[in-house]
Amino acid sequence: MTSAEPRGESAPDTDAPTGASRGTATAVADVATPEPTTVPAVGVAPDVVPEGRRTATRRDGAAAPAWARRWRWTPRRKDLTVYGIFLFAALWVTSQIWVDPAGRVASLYSSDPAQVQFFLAHSVRVVLHGEFPFYTDQFNYPDGVNLMANTAVLALGIPMVPVTLLFGPAVSFVVLVTLGLAGTAAGWYHVLSRHLVGRRLAAAVGGWFCGFSPAMLSHANWHPNIISQFLLPFIVWRVMVLTRSTRPVRDGVLLALLVTTQAFINEEILLFTALACGVFLTAVLVQRPARWSAAWRPLAKGLSACALLAGALLAYPLWVQFAGPMAYHGLSATVRDYGNDIAAFFAPGSPTFGGNERANVNLAPNYSEENAFFGWSLALTAVGIVIWLRRDVLVRALAATGAFFAVLSLGERISWWDRDLFTGPWELLVRLPLLDAVVPTRFALITSVVIGVLLALAVQRAWTLRGAEWRHARTVTVAALVIALLPIVPMPLKVTSRPPVPDFITADRWREYVGPDQTLVPIPVPSMGNTHGMRWAAATNLDFKIPGGYFLAPRNGTTGDPGRFGGRPSGIGELLDEVATTGRTPKLNDRQRRRCLDELRHWRSAVLVLPVRQHHAEPLRRTVEQLVGPGRRELDVWVWDVRSLDARSA
Repeated sequence: MTSAEPRGESAPDTDAPTGASRGTATAVADVATPEPTTVPAVGVAPDVVPEGRRTATRRDGAAAPAWARRWRWTPRRKDLTVYGIFLFAALWVTSQIWVDPAGRVASLYSSDPAQVQFFLAHSVRVVLHGEFPFYTDQFNYPDGVNLMANTAVLALGIPMVPVTLLFGPAVSFVVLVTLGLAGTAAGWYHVLSRHLVGRRLAAAVGGWFCGFSPAMLSHANWHPNIISQFLLPFIVWRVMVLTRSTRPVRDGVLLALLVTTQAFINEEILLFTALACGVFLTAVLVQRPARWSAAWRPLAKGLSACALLAGALLAYPLWVQFAGPMAYHGLSATVRDYGNDIAAFFAPGSPTFGGNERANVNLAPNYSEENAFFGWSLALTAVGIVIWLRRDVLVRALAATGAFFAVLSLGERISWWDRDLFTGPWELLVRLPLLDAVVPTRFALITSVVIGVLLALAVQRAWTLRGAEWRHARTVTVAALVIALLPIVPMPLKVTSRPPVPDFITADRWREYVGPDQTLVPIPVPSMGNTHGMRWAAATNLDFKIPGGYFLAPRNGTTGDPGRFGGRPSGIGELLDEVATTGRTPKLNDRQRRRCLDELRHWRSAVLVLPVRQHHAEPLRRTVEQLVGPGRRELDVWVWDVRSLDARSA
């Protein structure tokens, strides 16, 4: 590792960016030149003693012990230590799921993990059987599901195929959650330490918050695609590099490869990143308009190269998403109105040391969307950092970016403690193309990253001052970090047990009934509120088809309509769901019976399967018997063989 020659006698615990990075790492500094009293420019660390050249001496001038001379605290070892801490923290957060990945799920809501596990099993079929990656009819048969419009996590699922084959999709799910948290923190640490701040401690603090913020913890139990943000710091860095690139086409190609990969992890997060980069650069150029003359040419060339290559790579997948089978345009009004309450920015998140689930119940759309929840202490600390470093163009641009997206995250109606106050600016944007498919509360994820970067800059500034001012700044900074971050220290995610996959499925007894173009119908029929049948299919790597499921699709199955959760309305699905909820057995008339039998024929049903331990199993069994006659107990399920329905109807 190379670095500048030392300027002072000593610089304890100081890390300079690598010399190899300086040609590109100064891009942000070139766009946003700091004032003389601010944090050092990117790629420059004052008073730095190169770590590889430090003398092994004690502070009193005596020679260090022999073991200290043999074992040096090298930059590589520092990096590995930080990465190890991040991995340990991620294992701590997911520890309760690791105890039993297949039998445990988030205690407050369990549908999304089953959906992700289904998508992971689909990746197995893509790799082993060459199935079409962007659409499947293995659930919601026969209409199928547009996977490009459902975040099928192909860029995560395909690399995880060996794990899914060996250990099952439930294990792959918790591996992705663990690596998503640790990887995001590590990615931001790497970029910050090489290209923004000169001290690894500052980068570690910023990376920690970006990877383990309350918003990330909120999504961890449900959305590995959202918390897998490890490419975002590199995308942001490459965009900044383009502003001063001497090889913009090459840098644009590199950016295109990152963008394409991120598109197959989560397109919404990619869109947020693009918007954040645009707002940040605009905020910089408003303050330093003269920089535009040097930045616009390489930026235009690089972004053009990126758009051409990424557009070519993503053209067909995006066509499938927006014009292919079961494509939808825009989200339902319910999800589109998901916004943060203003008070959510000042409360700690539920999965944190100071969090309280009951206190947060009306401040977020649900527990998987706690996208703010910084707590009073961190919110005030972030404001204090901006005031302290207000002379820095970079800090002012970050503050403007964070505030802008915090306001957008409030949604169409601005509220305070669940009381509507007035219409928000999101009302003006919600119907625009692409933005009509955005969940507005998630804009606060950008604010979280901004706060992480501000924390890194504050630590960098405190640790580069000298004399009495240096000691005072370090003390105040450490105290502020403890007060701000302690209430939101991550805690293990709360989980609950879920029913195991029936032995009838795992022992392959279902194969005696279900042909390749037929469906196995779990009872109740899979839906947003009941995803156990999706887990059954995922456990077999989707070797059988199922009707229904939890997914986004156009209303009534008509391609191009607005989106909704689930497929066409189902008479038998609604009937059995009501029985499963209430435990009451209805008396069916001939019309209801004929409608349900028609749906079973439409699904090409081969067998209906009801677990013996299913909640309200007895009322469900009696209801199904009114439709198709007596069932048969086989292993741990009730089975109804309905393959003869088509013959009887003929």
